[in-house]
Amino acid sequence: MSDKSDCAVPSSLQDLSSVLSPKSVAVIGASTKPGSVGEAIFKNIIQSNYMGALYPVNPKAAAISGVKCYPSLSEIKDPIDLAIIIIPSPRVPAVMRECAAAHIKGVIIISAGFKEVGGAGIELENEVKKIAEENGIALVGPNCLGFINTDPTVMLNASFAPTMPKSGNIAFVSQSGALCAAVLDYAKGKGIGFSKFVSMGNKAVTNEVDFLRTLRDDPMTDVILMYVEDISEGREFMQVCRQITGDLPKPKPIIAIKSGRTQEGAKAASSHTGSLAGSDDVYDAIFKQSGVLRVETVEELFDYAIAFSRQPLPKGNRIAIVTNAGGPGIMATDAAIRHGLTLAPLEENTKAELRKVLPSTANFNNPVDVIGDAHHDRYQAAIEIVMKDPNVDGMLVILTPQAMTDIREIGEVVAGIAEKMRVSPWTAKPLLASFMGIADVSVGVEILEKALVPHFTFPESAARALAAMYKYHHGWVTRPRTEVKHYPVQKEVVRKIFDQVRSENRNYLPEYEAIKVFAAYGFPVAESHLAKTEEEAIQFAGQIGFPVVAKIISPEIVHKLDAGGVIIGIKDNAALSQAYRKILDSAKTHVDASKIWGVEIQKMADKGIEVFLGVKRDPKFGPVVVFGMGGTFVEVFKDVTFRLAPLRDLTINTMIESSKASKLLHGYRGQPADIDKVAESLGRLSQLVMDFPEIEELDINPMIVYPVGNGARILDGRILLGK
Repeated sequence: MSDKSDCAVPSSLQDLSSVLSPKSVAVIGASTKPGSVGEAIFKNIIQSNYMGALYPVNPKAAAISGVKCYPSLSEIKDPIDLAIIIIPSPRVPAVMRECAAAHIKGVIIISAGFKEVGGAGIELENEVKKIAEENGIALVGPNCLGFINTDPTVMLNASFAPTMPKSGNIAFVSQSGALCAAVLDYAKGKGIGFSKFVSMGNKAVTNEVDFLRTLRDDPMTDVILMYVEDISEGREFMQVCRQITGDLPKPKPIIAIKSGRTQEGAKAASSHTGSLAGSDDVYDAIFKQSGVLRVETVEELFDYAIAFSRQPLPKGNRIAIVTNAGGPGIMATDAAIRHGLTLAPLEENTKAELRKVLPSTANFNNPVDVIGDAHHDRYQAAIEIVMKDPNVDGMLVILTPQAMTDIREIGEVVAGIAEKMRVSPWTAKPLLASFMGIADVSVGVEILEKALVPHFTFPESAARALAAMYKYHHGWVTRPRTEVKHYPVQKEVVRKIFDQVRSENRNYLPEYEAIKVFAAYGFPVAESHLAKTEEEAIQFAGQIGFPVVAKIISPEIVHKLDAGGVIIGIKDNAALSQAYRKILDSAKTHVDASKIWGVEIQKMADKGIEVFLGVKRDPKFGPVVVFGMGGTFVEVFKDVTFRLAPLRDLTINTMIESSKASKLLHGYRGQPADIDKVAESLGRLSQLVMDFPEIEELDINPMIVYPVGNGARILDGRILLGK
């Protein structure tokens, strides 16, 4: 089935060709002052061997670094593709107007002093943004480190980073300029090259979505790394990421760090969903639904980048380990299992071949231990034999330096096998290495890195990276494509209910109204009636049949239990009369009697598995659907998963399976529950919140799920409309 996008492509897309591949560059604020940003950037452009024309602009200099200097942009008669601005922020709007007059279509503003400083800086940035948008200028920044392109036809280091990185197939896009500088230094030490290196700064005009669209079509980029503090266009971000990570003929993995995991800044909400769904949960959902791999540290970011950029993806999760030490082999095994890999069971003929080349003291099962005195020939034989086993999807080679270990030769063996695998029919299997240590193994590590064999100081990191490769391939690239289902519903009924609520100047729908909304959208709701008198309560209970539950209904009472507004297990008329009066008396101590609608009489539900469904509308990204364990402890255990609506079938299944509630639903020590009804309810909930964008928050708690074939029942819920 198709996997169409859920959002339209914006009509105005940024053309970044003038920024990324300019044929001419003007540096406004180029300087001869030692240690200045203007000097650093201009020198970087020269020293990177930029292939285009370069024009320094500074009214106080005749030449800079031997290049003729111009007093202003208007003095340059040749066409300019890119202007780099490095001047005090108050002067930037005037220079932007000069850029517009010169028909310059690309601008990078290095200067700080804009939105990040607040106050007048915000107004200044808005002015610059308006000039750019009115004149079709692709603006990067302000307040950024700059941009680097290592394409041999461009070779542009338009940044004040200390060095030009070597060419590679990894692109890096960052919202932090300071982190960019640190990352470049780290990558230099690791021998990692880049295709493009982007500092976005304040993202006044161009943002991560614009750069992702460009990198999607960049033949020099195979892996994309990102550091983001926020995402400007959530839906568009998801769309382009899904294309890049899963729908291209050769998908490109995107690996991201998103800062701001804590929820200290979250505001209290009036529903369970509001208190559960923090902004970081929304970003997690965006990444998961876009195929983006989220990591915690820069080290992990590059561990994954090295593996993804240098090796094929594993077709399965069965790995083999070849080691010269038992302990590290066990460590690698533990890490592999912990991250979702399994040890490949070696075929008997594989073991027989190993017995021919390894000493009797070796371990011929997986992990294969070639023993501490192993030289390169033993490693070579073991690796080649094991890698050809059809049960093996990938390999981790471990070496610990010992007195008899010929590290250089072993490095050459591993590098040679990796090279053969690129052209051999048994090759489409990743090979990662861990030569443990630093000093003693350095000669081998250098050989591996030159041969583009991913190397990790410790095997746990290698196992984690290999697991990420498998999960990306199996869980995303080859995932089944599913559609968003649309159910027959009574949309007009819900519209009338919401219109009535609005006419009464309310935005909160208590349970009785919420249940009507759920019923109109085909949810499995429990039978209930609103009793405005004690006599009506007894009448409705007679229709439903005892035992029943009695609940206070008032638009002013959100948490009924806190107001003493719920009594369960009522078995006869006398108990119901007593419960009715008790609930009303308690409610009147919390709200005015005129705000009490009555008491809801509901059939007492049989016991089952309690789950929670909810929605929170994020102001930037739209409706976020929440699922997890339900009941009174929903906020205690916080077993919830989050996804952005609309939900496809595969997304719904993933939500259910990734929650702790799934173990109960699958029949932990009991009969399996009706998971299909849960999935259908999530689909209907997704449709409801997409049909009615005024829904701000929504809770369904609990929904009781019964054994397979017996469906489910919603016992309680509430809806909050946007003001």
